[in-house]
Amino acid sequence: MTQPEYSPTFLALLAAVKGKRSRVVVDHVLKHGFITTEELENTYGYSHPPRAIRDVREQGVPIETFSVKNAEGRTIAAYRFAEFGAVVPGRIGGRIPVTKTFKRQLIEVHNSKCSICQNTFEGRYLQVDHRVPYEVGGDPKDKIIEDYMLLCGACNRAKSWSCEHCINWLKAKNPEICKTCYWAHPDQHQHVAMRAIRRLDITWAEDEIHDYDQLQQAARPQDENLPDFVKRILKSFFSLDEFE
Repeated sequence: MTQPEYSPTFLALLAAVKGKRSRVVVDHVLKHGFITTEELENTYGYSHPPRAIRDVREQGVPIETFSVKNAEGRTIAAYRFAEFGAVVPGRIGGRIPVTKTFKRQLIEVHNSKCSICQNTFEGRYLQVDHRVPYEVGGDPKDKIIEDYMLLCGACNRAKSWSCEHCINWLKAKNPEICKTCYWAHPDQHQHVAMRAIRRLDITWAEDEIHDYDQLQQAARPQDENLPDFVKRILKSFFSLDEFE
């Protein structure tokens, strides 16, 4: 594969990329022209390849996704640098770092809970995330609590995967669409990644585990999966007319 020639300005942007995971991506693409999801996972040990690519994008480097065939003939995703003109104005240099003070404020406001699953974690296990993905909305001009959320590692990975496959992320990049999404405001949403879905995450913890076990046991004779069983129970318990 013929290596493209990069302008000095673009090379300076690449040289400024920081972070081990981001440097792996940049250095590999500079040397080989692109990097695949298989290489990120098998060669470099990254179990969530899109997160590594997102790290680079968030530092202002334009990267595009395309498809290649692996050794077995299976289609997989690959990534290469896009044209420098694809850099979004104001993104060069990447996102503004979140200070420890700002994270402590978020932890206090949200009672050390993940905004999605509502489980309580020690602060070190919670990650600060933009409600509107950085890829769509960039960094807000003023850093205010309302524009950010706390996510546990599992929910952050789930949000990343869902957002990165959303048509708004890929094409329209309209922040207003993101603001009505479950991944931005799970307590009041109109869609999940632009799909007509209402979603509720429920966790039973500690003294509540017995209640969960009872639900699971009751669902078995009905030959239903637990979510469908719970929805049927709720539907039989009340009618929507009572709440109108």
